[in-house]
Amino acid sequence: MVTRIGGLASGMDIDTLVNDLMKAERLPLDKLTQKKQILEWQRDDYRSMNTLLSDFDKYIFDNMTMQKDFLKKTVTSTMPDAVTATANTAAGNVSTSISVSQLATSANWISPNKSTYSESTFTTDTEIELQVTNGDGTVKDVKLTVKAGSTLDDVLKQLSSNKDLGISAFSENGQVVIAKNDTGSKASIKLMDTDAEALFKSLGFESAINPTTKELTATTAGTDAKFNINGLETTRSSNTFTINNVNYTLNDVTNGKTARISVATDTDNMVDKIVQFVNKYNEMIEKINGELSETRYRSYQPLTNEEKEGMTEKQIELWEEKAKSGLLKNDSILTGTLTKMRTAMYSPYSGTGANSELNQLAQIGITTSSNFRDNGKLTIDETKLRAAIEKDPEAVFQLFSGSTKVTTTAADGTTTTKNSTVSSEMGITNRLRSIINDTVKSIEKKAGKATSTNQQFSIGRNIVDIDSQITRFEARLLQIEDRYWRQFTAMEKAIQQANSQSTYLMQQFA
Repeated sequence: MVTRIGGLASGMDIDTLVNDLMKAERLPLDKLTQKKQILEWQRDDYRSMNTLLSDFDKYIFDNMTMQKDFLKKTVTSTMPDAVTATANTAAGNVSTSISVSQLATSANWISPNKSTYSESTFTTDTEIELQVTNGDGTVKDVKLTVKAGSTLDDVLKQLSSNKDLGISAFSENGQVVIAKNDTGSKASIKLMDTDAEALFKSLGFESAINPTTKELTATTAGTDAKFNINGLETTRSSNTFTINNVNYTLNDVTNGKTARISVATDTDNMVDKIVQFVNKYNEMIEKINGELSETRYRSYQPLTNEEKEGMTEKQIELWEEKAKSGLLKNDSILTGTLTKMRTAMYSPYSGTGANSELNQLAQIGITTSSNFRDNGKLTIDETKLRAAIEKDPEAVFQLFSGSTKVTTTAADGTTTTKNSTVSSEMGITNRLRSIINDTVKSIEKKAGKATSTNQQFSIGRNIVDIDSQITRFEARLLQIEDRYWRQFTAMEKAIQQANSQSTYLMQQFA
């Protein structure tokens, strides 16, 4: 550590002199610090573009890729109190007449006698076997173990909680009530061993057990739904069933009247999805174009701490706004991405389900804005879009969301299916997602992501290099400052010695 002597002998302000000299010496360090700050701002700008692209990609995935969300059907019923329905996307636009004469009901069994079951009924853990037939005729063999000392409530809960049995059991006023959870006329319960028979006898069902078949006699038998659909008399074990991709629910009998169920494409839903997609796309490219065309003010460099001390917060804010401007101006990654996107948007679709009359955006009313200032934004003719959807909704869906896989057939007849790169066989949204995925990866190589270390991306490595330069330069500045202090200290000592000699000579002459 250099001994520092102020200007006591010379009368000079050595601290100020050294500080002023060091300001000049620090100018290269300030340049390095400013360069680092610009790189950090540029890194953040790149990452904000990745966030923008990823958000658009997520919007596409959530709203445009699934047929059930995009290609919806609307279903109306003239008698919704009696019959309602929903339709799968594969359902045709049809009208169906249906009249209901009987609803499906569940079977139940009420013990003729009061239960005599007690905790002493089974003194050891006992396995019983039951055979349950569901209302639709499916049969299940179920084994369960009654624990020694189980109470009546324990047993009834055990029966109710077994999913394979599919029953609900409870006790009221000493009698046990068992109800089948599903509906249908084929429901039955059969006791498969003597322990099962002993249990149900203790529950009060002794007189309800068929001595030959060992089945419980139902108090109320289950019934099938009976209805006439388009002139055909038929039955179902459940009040909910599917015919030709239409899911019907019977709520009540129609008393001789006929309900009409009409299935149609939900045109409004498709129009809304596409309009929202176009709006999101326009917002995204507007922000990207804004970054690419932003003015770069090179005379506005990041402020040093000393410069900030002489400015107000508002002045600092306005200065940094200029300093941050244009850091991605004409960036090659983003420029290339916009070009690829525009090409992807306007290339015809030739994949599965393509309709030559509706295989381009222009054919469904989506075109590029005629205003050159819009930089490729899309405009929509909703009337033309709606007409295209009503004409062939499946083709419109495929135009946007056609498969990402391509199947090729070899000379020997074997087929191979693989993921496609951006091509005419991919729907528009899948092309965009592929382009976005490539862009995000390219930007991450250059600017990383929140979880990246500086060594994992190029801007980060530049920042590490600048940090090393800053560290070396700061060490050099310490040496320079020490040198100045040694020089001024030597000067002070020399002046002090000269003053001492002068004083001594004056004393001798006196």
